[in-house]
Amino acid sequence: MKVWTIANQKGGVGKTTTTVALGGLLAAWGLRTCMIDVDPHGSLTSYFRYDPDSLDESSYNLFKAVAEKREPDPLSLIYQSGTDGLDLIPASVALATLDRQSGRLAGMGLVLSRTVEKLRGHYDYVLIDCPPVLGVLLINALAVCRHLVIPVQTDFLAIKGLERMQHTLAMIGKSRPRPLDYTVVPTFFDKRTRASRDSLSILERNHAAHLWPGAIPIDTRLREASRAGLPPAIFDPRARAVQAYTELLEYLRGKADT
Repeated sequence: MKVWTIANQKGGVGKTTTTVALGGLLAAWGLRTCMIDVDPHGSLTSYFRYDPDSLDESSYNLFKAVAEKREPDPLSLIYQSGTDGLDLIPASVALATLDRQSGRLAGMGLVLSRTVEKLRGHYDYVLIDCPPVLGVLLINALAVCRHLVIPVQTDFLAIKGLERMQHTLAMIGKSRPRPLDYTVVPTFFDKRTRASRDSLSILERNHAAHLWPGAIPIDTRLREASRAGLPPAIFDPRARAVQAYTELLEYLRGKADT
């Protein structure tokens, strides 16, 4: 089972869209996939028409179980996405309280590591969608993953945000037996604008060693897929962005799964 985390310490860069797009493609390829939402805002959860404000069972229960010295039971928290082979452990707003609690609770940094072990044998892939802030949730997601996907909007400010993520990786790397491998994914690319082209050039110049040699284009079909609550590959397999995500997935499976 492969575990990929999708994260960036800047919001609005396409983390949730990337999670859904990759998850939908994996499921379409016959690979059993579980998405875990650990963002208190619950964008991934809302995408599939579940309300983070009203859920009684969510990824928060995993952390609550460990805090109460119980074993987390992720299989009891599985929700259907509406797409065969693609499941969801949703988020709830209660996740926002964890950073206040974690300082006095032992073992909170490895909750997702314990969780993922219980999913082994049930899924081929686990994708984790993260909040854009450094805290116990992001640390959990980085600790458990085999490969990190960092969506970066092709915009100057978003590229500056990538530097914060790299500082975090350097910090996390000190506690890992080997550095966490990652792939930077340019998103919201509009070849018609100089800002997008210049931003992509900066990424190519400064982050070549970890940069996916492609870009996810701006595509209104992604917004329409979200409105329909369907993975983009199910909503419109021929959309430009779906073709780009397909190329990304092929790249990641060759790079991250070797």
